[in-house]
Amino acid sequence: MLAVWVEQLLGFASGALGAIRDNEHYPSFMAWARDEGRALVGDDLALAQALAPELWSQTPLARADFNCEPLARPGRNEPCWCDSGRKTKHCCGAVEIPGPIPSHLMWMLSLREWKGPVLKAALASGHAPAQALLEAGLIAAESGQRGRAQQILEALFEGADWARMPEQAEPAFELLVDLYQERGFYRKRTALLDEVLDRGPLFLRGVALERLCLMHLDNDDLASAREAFVRAQQALPDSPTLAYIEAMLLLHEGNVEEAGERARFWFRRLSRQGDLDPEQLQFLADLAENPGATLAEQMVNSEEDLADPLAALQALLEALPTAPLLDFVSAEDGSREYHRSAREATLFAAWQKHFQVLVDEDAALGFEDDPWPHASDWLAELCAHPEWLDSPQVMQALTLALTSRFGSLPWMAPSLFEPLAQRLERWLTQLDGVGDGPFVWDAADNAVLLRTGLALVVGMERGAREHSRELAERLLTLDAQDSLGLRELVLDQLLREGSDQRALEVSYQPMETALLGVMMGRALALYRLERFDEAREALREAQAINGHVLEMLCNEQARAVSLPASGLPAPGSRAEAWQYRTLMRDQWANTRGALVWLCDPESPRD
Repeated sequence: MLAVWVEQLLGFASGALGAIRDNEHYPSFMAWARDEGRALVGDDLALAQALAPELWSQTPLARADFNCEPLARPGRNEPCWCDSGRKTKHCCGAVEIPGPIPSHLMWMLSLREWKGPVLKAALASGHAPAQALLEAGLIAAESGQRGRAQQILEALFEGADWARMPEQAEPAFELLVDLYQERGFYRKRTALLDEVLDRGPLFLRGVALERLCLMHLDNDDLASAREAFVRAQQALPDSPTLAYIEAMLLLHEGNVEEAGERARFWFRRLSRQGDLDPEQLQFLADLAENPGATLAEQMVNSEEDLADPLAALQALLEALPTAPLLDFVSAEDGSREYHRSAREATLFAAWQKHFQVLVDEDAALGFEDDPWPHASDWLAELCAHPEWLDSPQVMQALTLALTSRFGSLPWMAPSLFEPLAQRLERWLTQLDGVGDGPFVWDAADNAVLLRTGLALVVGMERGAREHSRELAERLLTLDAQDSLGLRELVLDQLLREGSDQRALEVSYQPMETALLGVMMGRALALYRLERFDEAREALREAQAINGHVLEMLCNEQARAVSLPASGLPAPGSRAEAWQYRTLMRDQWANTRGALVWLCDPESPRD
């Protein structure tokens, strides 16, 4: 019966709103209720007359600056407010309304209806109830009106009375953060998170910290992610989301065993509380059993239309047959070259009919367009034609696509990137048998294999770090010019592993242009090896490359600098210094005394 009443109430309220918008005066509205509105409640005139004053009293009126004009509720012996002329006790007071009437209903319906300047003015008035904003924003998002949803939800949180914010605001807050992210309003996203962290209620502060942690993970800023996680744990110690976030954080940090241990801790702790539904408990149990595989499965399942094609791709890669041999030759100058065969060209042409997007030949990694909007097509076709992966060009395109979407997620490495890396490594082993000359980027079709290798190194960097480094070092031996910029990556990984002497050796390998990451890595390795005079000299060379880097590293609260769309900051720029800070400040901070020394490198060391 309640469902019938809700449907009836919404129908009558929608009609009432239309009548009020046509003529914002009460007598005209009551005439509508008697003449037309009664049909919306089963031709029940008494119910229509009883509902109409209730709804009028909560309806915002444009002519009144979006204030309502509530009617004074009459006493039993006073004239009824429906203008029937009878006493209330003999009129609307005798009508039993079938169910509750939400006090924000007409505001919510108005927010769903208004557009453009009227909606903007209504929101600016500040009169909209929080519950109406919350519901209207969520409904707009569900119906695909993302811009409208953002506009309404901004009014909910801007200048909010945080003490009276309903707990139902949590999904609205998360939705607004997501809208800012997907629509590119990064400053607004940051401002909203800061506002909630400074002034918001505890339940929202915890959620904001969780989101902040995930944002830092997306940016590979593990130190800030860890800090946000600890604060979130203090604010919401029993949040099931923390189990998921901590597993991700530990996997990003390369602590696979600890991720499993902590997942088991969360499972024991939260399962005893009895507040979780069976699905949540099963997820925690799976997370405790195998964090990486569980997060990978969740990631695939969250891809909506791509869940089945991605699962099929994982199955394909798991059972991928041995790669066929390629056509490698030794040139007259002793260099080695890969030449694409006619069969490989045919396979690539068949793939390209579905993939359609071209690799950007002027970039180390990237496409001329985004391949993912139509990924369900090319993934399905690839799984139906696994022989396409015999073509290095198909391998290149697939690897670049997967890296662009999943390259920062360590738990995706075992099922997506490592099988492809093994296929590439078979080809590199074949190449080893052709000679020991250089394998130059711009010779023949060499760039296809080198670019594929770079994408795999990046894709495995978080989830299969040792495999990633081994492949990177192997590619460096082939491409002495370091066309791929792998030396910095190898150096960073060695420093993270504590292989300081090996890192130092890599930093001294010949390079055409001195790179900031290499010189800073050399300085850190020398500092750890207590070769302080040499470390100072390396630091001076790094400062000559980028004069902002020490400021960025020493400043605990350094302001973020946006990277260009290409992701490649200009040499010597603040963006380059910020990128290095994001990638490696945690290593300086975790090296005893290193940050203090950075801020005053000329100070004597014992």
